Amino acid sequence: MLSLTSLGGSGTVTGSKHLLTSGDTRILIDCGLFQGLKNLRELNWRRLEVSPRDIDAVVLTHAHLDHCGYLPRLILDGFRGKIFCTQPTRDVAELILLDSAWLQEKDADFANRKGFSKHKPALPLYTVPDAERALKHFHPVALHSEVELPGGARLTLRRAGHILGATTAQIDIDGQRIVFSGDLGRYGDTVMHDPEAVPSADYIVIESTYGNRRHDRSDAVKALGEVISRTVQRGGTVVVPAFAVGRAQSLIHDLWLLRQQGGLNNVPVYLDSPMASSATELLYRHKSEHKLAEHEFEQACAAVTYVREVEESKALSANRYPKVILSASGMATGGRVLHHIAAFAPDHRNTLLFSGFQAAGTRGRKLIEGAREVKMFGQWIPVNAEVAELPMLSAHADSDELVQWLSGFAQAPKRLFIVHGEPDASEGLRERVQRELNWLATVPLQGQEFEL
Repeated sequence: MLSLTSLGGSGTVTGSKHLLTSGDTRILIDCGLFQGLKNLRELNWRRLEVSPRDIDAVVLTHAHLDHCGYLPRLILDGFRGKIFCTQPTRDVAELILLDSAWLQEKDADFANRKGFSKHKPALPLYTVPDAERALKHFHPVALHSEVELPGGARLTLRRAGHILGATTAQIDIDGQRIVFSGDLGRYGDTVMHDPEAVPSADYIVIESTYGNRRHDRSDAVKALGEVISRTVQRGGTVVVPAFAVGRAQSLIHDLWLLRQQGGLNNVPVYLDSPMASSATELLYRHKSEHKLAEHEFEQACAAVTYVREVEESKALSANRYPKVILSASGMATGGRVLHHIAAFAPDHRNTLLFSGFQAAGTRGRKLIEGAREVKMFGQWIPVNAEVAELPMLSAHADSDELVQWLSGFAQAPKRLFIVHGEPDASEGLRERVQRELNWLATVPLQGQEFEL
């Protein structure tokens, strides 16, 4: 019997883990960390419904934390197989996992020193050595080539857009073809290639981050310029929480285009994220994986000041001259951006600008929903700054683009499974697919098993 079970990423946009089971063979597609709401974060500490020792392989669609961040823990708990992905995804995962482990070690140490954790002592979910051990299990494979998996299954990866190395995953097993979308990118994106069509599938598992929404089609660069212009006129600073991989690099390009159009004048731009700086360097290494010409990208990167050292970052927070600061994390859940929010949020002249999806329970979500104070470092920080959101800058496909990708299949699948979305987004996509494509579509519950 072939079955599909979502162990994460159902009813939420985090913690993506989808398990294919055929007899004694178990293949896990993605292995993400839960983020946001406390009851979701606590799931990271709960044992998986299947023993990691019994999982034969992991297929990783891309290296964002909500898709790869649980891998070190999976290996710590006994997984011994290979992790299949593209080479760019492996390189990005190295940055993401080592940074995640370092932050968890740091947060646990801080909690122990300040005594505000109920756990004695507070422990990280995994450590830097655990992350380094996980990287040894990665097995990079080429796009478009059929690769053998355990149990006679076969894997084919295709571009998904979204971020460097991101793919859709086609798995042929037991005479059935299951296609996983991973996270789909935008069509016509200025940096990433379009998601590639997949010709056929018996079953499709699709994300639904923006399943019930359409992105604003207005000029993103112009909108970005308007936010910066009015902030600078007030004498303020624009702080942009940006995902270190993907959004930070696209924003660098957008800001360069804005400068070319005369929209930035002499406003300095800082990238305050060592991981984002390293991710930017990966675009040079994997030139075929994005649209930018080398000279164009070099000019865009040269227009940004890179901040790596902690003391430089502190000086940036203390600097009250108008500027733009790009800093991770994108949902304001950790990283250096928290220090910048603490420094600039209390002043009405400044702006906090969000450019990507904000999951429920994150500081980013609370801010765009109007919170006038946020808790950081054990203190409540007043929010008097302007809070702006430009969802057209998101790297996620919207509802129209998700349906566009689905329309690339030659015929209807036996069933479409809609995952990786908050309930209203997943249900909105389900209703639209049934209405417009007349496909059988289901929104799985976490732990619900489906016989294929």
